[in-house]
Amino acid sequence: MNQSSSANGKKISSPDSSEVFDTSPSKTYHEQAYIDQTLRLREILKTLPAFAKDYFRAVEPTTSARTRISYAYDIRVFFHFLMEVNPHYKNYTIDQFTVQDLERLDPVDIEEYQEYLKVYKNEEDRQITNTEKGLSRKMSALRSFYGYYFKRQIISKNPTLLVDMPKLHEKAIIRLDTDEIAMLLDYVEHGGENLTGQRLAYYEKTKNRDLAILTLLLGTGIRVSECVGLDVQDVDFKNNGIKVTRKGGNEMVVYFGEEVEHALKTYLYTTRKSTVPLSGHENALFLSTQRKRMGVQAVENMVKKYAREVTPNKKITPHKLRSTYGTALYKETGDIYLVADVLGHKDVNTTKKHYAAIDENRRRRAAGAVKLREV
Repeated sequence: MNQSSSANGKKISSPDSSEVFDTSPSKTYHEQAYIDQTLRLREILKTLPAFAKDYFRAVEPTTSARTRISYAYDIRVFFHFLMEVNPHYKNYTIDQFTVQDLERLDPVDIEEYQEYLKVYKNEEDRQITNTEKGLSRKMSALRSFYGYYFKRQIISKNPTLLVDMPKLHEKAIIRLDTDEIAMLLDYVEHGGENLTGQRLAYYEKTKNRDLAILTLLLGTGIRVSECVGLDVQDVDFKNNGIKVTRKGGNEMVVYFGEEVEHALKTYLYTTRKSTVPLSGHENALFLSTQRKRMGVQAVENMVKKYAREVTPNKKITPHKLRSTYGTALYKETGDIYLVADVLGHKDVNTTKKHYAAIDENRRRRAAGAVKLREV
């Protein structure tokens, strides 16, 4: 008999097939996110030409589901551009495109697409604009798409290689200064002193949680997606470390100091301990007021809410808190490889780009290092 089950009801095999049904009571945040993103990608692929599935199948081992979703949206824009702007394809439907249509295009068509991306209307007739970064990402997606078929000799030419990629100008890194960090945490800790009624009740309910999240982000530099994915059992106070799942699914222990330890313990032994999570959210470290695992957008909104009060002239996001930590760690240690490791950067050049050029104190010292005339 082809049937098996475990005492915990983990997996059950059908008696007449090799299918295995997962009956586990709950999945981890990252397992569920992967399932949701995979199903979402399948739906998007239905709106692309049939041959596009080969490309997404090929890049699956080297990309995250989130990246593939972004690429699918970007490539869909390309085909809609062809149907909207290119006279040859004005009567096409998406399912009529074949892979040979890719090699029928010339570099000038790709240049027209690049110009189109600056301002266009989507399927909901909403106007979309792309910054340098958005433009670069969409062109990178198209290059990757073309590159797959060209490398496998399915198409004989690749016009994207003959078009210059958009130039990305360096932007000043926005981060919190030391005094601003203290002001932000103090505001979260004492911001309810002038509140009354429902606003005061909400503040008291979320204060310890919000302080724990902000202290954790500022004290470890973890990504907001890593933060919301934390489970209670991922926190190890014996070694003062948290187990995070990095981009690509790799697990890593990130260590924290006394301030983070204090903020986490305060939250866990008060707010979190007295909150009964909804079914399926029992393991989540950070819970919303609806007793569900907090999402990325909820944390982003929370960070922006407090930052507006303390640093109104700086647009602070969770990623800016990550930059704040990276900057502080680099200034303290001068070790760019340590910063890269702690932040989970696979390529140290990514870290150098963001942090190695921002040691303002060193640049200030340089101003007086060279004497033009002896006094």
